[in-house]
Formats: sequence, C-alpha cells, structure tokens
Amino acid sequence: MAKQLSEQLADLSVHAKKAEDTLAAAQKETHDKIMSRWEQARADATATTEKVNRQIQSVDDSVAKDWNARKAKIAADMDALKAKVVRKKHELDARRAESEADDLEWDAGLAIDYAIASIDQARLAVLDAVAGRIRAEEARKAS
Repeated sequence: MAKQLSEQLADLSVHAKKAEDTLAAAQKETHDKIMSRWEQARADATATTEKVNRQIQSVDDSVAKDWNARKAKIAADMDALKAKVVRKKHELDARRAESEADDLEWDAGLAIDYAIASIDQARLAVLDAVAGRIRAEEARKAS
C-alpha cells in the first residue's frame, strides 16, 4: 500500500532539513570532507531516484500516462547526476574554481526553487486528494 500523504510530507520535511544541515556543516569543513559529504548525498539521491523509479514502474496503467512526464524528468535528473559525477572527478584549476562555485551555487538555488515549487504543487495535490475523498464519501452517503 502507498504511504499516506502525511507520511510523504513528513519524509519531504526530513529531506529538506537534512539538506539545510548539510549546507551549515559544509560551510565549516575542509574540501575533502565536503567531497565525502557530496559522495554520500549523490548515493542518497541515486537511491531515492531509483526508489521513485520503482514506484513509478508499479503504477497502474490507468495513471501511467500522468507519470510519464515525471518519469522522464527523473531519468533526465539521473543522467544529469551521472554527468555531474564525471565532471567532479576532473580536478578544477584555480582560474575556473570561482566560476564553477558560482555556477554550483546557482544550480543549488535553482534546485531549491524547484523543490519549493514541487512542495507547493504537492500541497495543492494533497488538498485535491482530501477534497476528492470528501466528495467520494458524500456521494456514497447520498446513494
């Protein structure tokens, strides 16, 4: 059985807090420690993406069409993550380091903005689900 919406929102909150804590800690750490955290975060993101992929694959055909766009987005995100791993393995020279840091901060800001938009969409979906359940119960009582 799928998780309750409240459980999913709680999971989302935990992940957001973990990202916030990672940033706070990373700002005080050495490059090696940050790269170690990055590898762990990459492994976590990969595991989460694979979990979502498995869930999407198990979705009924009646809703599969709605998930195709999300599935394509997840696949694209996974490809981007793999490409980022390859890029990270190359040593950055001093001239590009500042520019790369700016780009990465911009990417992180964009990812946060995307997450916020996703949360707002999730909130709307939760309200739609609750309203749908209420309508279903009212219809059942009326018949």
